[in-house]
Amino acid sequence: MKANVGRIDKILRIVAGLVLIGLAVAGIGTPWTWIGVVPLATGLINFCPLYPLLGISTCKKPAA
Repeated sequence: MKANVGRIDKILRIVAGLVLIGLAVAGIGTPWTWIGVVPLATGLINFCPLYPLLGISTCKKPAA
């Protein structure tokens, strides 16, 4: 697994995941708020399995 999640993408994924999980734990959201586990996990491991299928990477390109 080559990292394909950049710095800003990583931060946004972690924040969104924590917010959704927090809503689920507080009982404010629907059971679908547990989907926050997915962006949290992909942010923590720096890899999104959907990105290679779409040909996307938000990582910086190496300096030439």
